[in-house]
Amino acid sequence: MVTPSDVASTPDAKSLERTDATGSDLPRIVPRRHVGRWAVAAAALLVLAMVLNSVARNQAFQWAVVGRYFTTAAVLDGLLLTLWLTGAVMVLGFLLGTLLAVLRLSDNPILRTLSWGYVWIFRSTPLLVQLLFWFNIGALYPTLGLGLPFGPQFVTVKTVNLLGPALTAVIGLTLHEAAYAAEVVRGGVLSVDSGQTEAAQALGLSRRRTLRRVVIPQAMRSIVPTAGNMLIGTLKGTSIVSVLAVHDLLYSVQLIYNQTYQVIPLLMVATLWYIVVTSVLSAGQYYVERYYARGNSRTLPPTPVQRLRARLAAALTRLSAATAADARPRERG
Repeated sequence: MVTPSDVASTPDAKSLERTDATGSDLPRIVPRRHVGRWAVAAAALLVLAMVLNSVARNQAFQWAVVGRYFTTAAVLDGLLLTLWLTGAVMVLGFLLGTLLAVLRLSDNPILRTLSWGYVWIFRSTPLLVQLLFWFNIGALYPTLGLGLPFGPQFVTVKTVNLLGPALTAVIGLTLHEAAYAAEVVRGGVLSVDSGQTEAAQALGLSRRRTLRRVVIPQAMRSIVPTAGNMLIGTLKGTSIVSVLAVHDLLYSVQLIYNQTYQVIPLLMVATLWYIVVTSVLSAGQYYVERYYARGNSRTLPPTPVQRLRARLAAALTRLSAATAADARPRERG
């Protein structure tokens, strides 16, 4: 039971602030020390240092050979083709995937079924099987023609002359990518609250304008992270076209080590280039996600550059304060 004397003796906030300002002895809040957490972190750093040391000092990697072939013309040409394949497949795949997503969300049951069937087929078969199938499409259709249905053909061309390895890789990767892009776009559209569409319809906006001005900008918050992961996956997945003798980064490296028999260092060249390009794409994905997250929160979290500037400013402030504190006793003396 609380008595009036206890209430009178209990210090309020103002008295605590006043007491703290005078510098009297008050209980200081000390954060809990997580000994186990720091021990695990130290062990992880030790293991990382051991791995880096073993990689750096292992003579089998032949780092001098890696540096010599890292910027050769053959490797750079393969890298450019890999980047071109990645960009073309992503653009074409998302264009076709967006069309499939719209058909999947349509009220027409035939269009919905066709879109679902496309996604089902291309997601159910391995990418390598699809590429080999398109590479050997000439066995099914030796010639392709343009003409009237069930009538004469005006233009005919041999499939072997039309579909080379590079075009076959683009077609196979695009059709495979479109199946996943369709689900990504459909999931992003469905993530938007239905009240947004109802509000746009109440304002008299057409369905197309509602989709373009209301639904898509909000759906991009869900589409961009998955699309960024697909972009990185497509960049690495283009290495599979080396089975079609397409001169991408991996195939160019394979041609070199088939002549020099320096397999490990040449594979490290391809690995390092993949790491560099993936890191650049990951940084771009971060800022694109940040751009589309503006309407989701009032204040955005600071970027890594902003965090670094804030830490440097705080360190400079503490350094100047410590310097000023050391200078005061000297002036008094």
